[in-house]
Amino acid sequence: MKEAPEPVLLYIPLMKELNFSWNEIKNTPHVELEGLLLAFSEYNNLHSYDGYNDEDISSMSKGRPEVRSQYTTYLQTKRKYYKGAEERKVRSFKEALNL
Repeated sequence: MKEAPEPVLLYIPLMKELNFSWNEIKNTPHVELEGLLLAFSEYNNLHSYDGYNDEDISSMSKGRPEVRSQYTTYLQTKRKYYKGAEERKVRSFKEALNL
């Protein structure tokens, strides 16, 4: 094994968070492994502040100012993924059948 941050940044999170076995990691192309970790990171970001409202964030950011920027990133990610769902409103029953 190489002496690089790759084992720490790629293999260990795959094994710990996504329950990959060592054989699965060896048999999966490197690009797919990086994609899985990127998707897992995006998923964690997308759901990191679920259940919190603006008042909760304001009270938490008094002691830890970085919470505000993390919450902003969360909101931007949420807008990115849920933008199409909010814009598409069904106006009639006939329109709902065509979805």
